[in-house]
Amino acid sequence: MKSVHIVTTIAELRAEISRWRGKGDSIGLVPTMGALHEGHLSLMRQTKNRCARTIASIFVNPAQFAPHEDFDRYPRTLESDREKLSGTDVDLIFAPSVAEMYPQGFASRIEVGGPSQGLETEFRPHFFAGVATVVAKLLIAAMPDFAIFGEKDYQQLLVIRRLTADLGLPIEIGGGAIVREVDGLAMSSRNAYLNPEQRKIAGRLNRILGDAAHRARSQNAVAAQEEHARSELLCAGFDSVDYVAIRDAATLEKIETVARDARILAAVKVGGTRLIDNMAV
Repeated sequence: MKSVHIVTTIAELRAEISRWRGKGDSIGLVPTMGALHEGHLSLMRQTKNRCARTIASIFVNPAQFAPHEDFDRYPRTLESDREKLSGTDVDLIFAPSVAEMYPQGFASRIEVGGPSQGLETEFRPHFFAGVATVVAKLLIAAMPDFAIFGEKDYQQLLVIRRLTADLGLPIEIGGGAIVREVDGLAMSSRNAYLNPEQRKIAGRLNRILGDAAHRARSQNAVAAQEEHARSELLCAGFDSVDYVAIRDAATLEKIETVARDARILAAVKVGGTRLIDNMAV
């Protein structure tokens, strides 16, 4: 099995892309922070179905971590990630250093309004500026025809779509359906932090959100269902609930009843691990 080629600089990345463009190839980009699992690989398969060439970027972005968060212990598994990608049709891995993405004197920051307001921002106010800045740099470096992000980070997906539209980047932003474990837990690199008892509790998140979505559809009482779901999560053993919210699916604006497409989103903690999930209502 042939190893996927790795480049570590934007100059190398652009040289490879220029060669492919010269052949008329379309380009797809799958940005990741590594520690790859089936959720990531599903995004790469979707990209390969759309584009002649697929690039996977692997970069743990310090700009989206607050000082008290898990940047230092976030899994960095480049060699095993490379092995996983060797069994796919990924053509290239872009794995830059922090210095490559944020060179000496770097002083820019991208703020996105709209869908970034509330939810994650209330608990991680630094987060979306860090995401928007690094994603903009990745998109500008590669200028792909298509880039895809997982729907597990649903608010992030909408922020990136807003960013791309506002900057006038001619790039289609796709969303990949959440890939789940057998018990329904959304696949995440942070699931590796859970001990067996915490993992059992984590598997209840999806079911509780599904029940709340069903009740919201049938009873149309959004605030009551949000509060009921919060109570159910705490009773199920989660240590805290940052939010459970039913929002407009396109804008994430608050709604009182489910009269149009909606999404239920949640962020919870079990032990020291923070988990997020969402689903259509």
